[in-house]
Amino acid sequence: MQNRFGKSGPMRTGPGSRTAANPLARDRVREARAVFLVGFMGAGKTSVGRALSRRLGFPFEDLDDWIQRREGKSIEQIFRESGETEFRKAETAALRELLEEMGSSFRVVALGGGAFVQSGNAALLEEAEVHSVFLDAPVQELLRRCEEEQKERPLRRDPKQFRELYEKRRLSYMRATVRVETQGKDVDTVAAEVACSLGLE
Repeated sequence: MQNRFGKSGPMRTGPGSRTAANPLARDRVREARAVFLVGFMGAGKTSVGRALSRRLGFPFEDLDDWIQRREGKSIEQIFRESGETEFRKAETAALRELLEEMGSSFRVVALGGGAFVQSGNAALLEEAEVHSVFLDAPVQELLRRCEEEQKERPLRRDPKQFRELYEKRRLSYMRATVRVETQGKDVDTVAAEVACSLGLE
């Protein structure tokens, strides 16, 4: 079975698929001790994270899994019972705990869609000097992927609200070290682009 993100054609090779690097982060690329994948729901952070973990030979972590273990509840339960504000507090606490537990060991980590948007979380990652990679795709593609998933997403609403939330968050995502376009590419291709763009291969 093909491990692809979408059905919108073959892997692009034109300008729209190039990886865009933040010039200010270039000097820190080789010194960083982890790769944190960020992006909107449907971006493929967990799938790419696992593929990148296999490729580089480093452990993979999903921040949502840390939150669920720490709180003893699913993400959906936390949202339903406590609301988004309490979830964000739990998210930041879990991220801080993960960074402390990592120490000097290298990890590949997938963040939830709203984690990198929170200024406190972004500050923690900057202080830790880790790579951040924005996995991007057109909003219609992200919506299609989410609609095909058998997964409950607390903040996935109707298409209009989905697009509005994406646009609201995108500026924050663009602060990541690099941006990688995922549309029309398979997971392993995206993982290879991430590794190459960060000078890890």
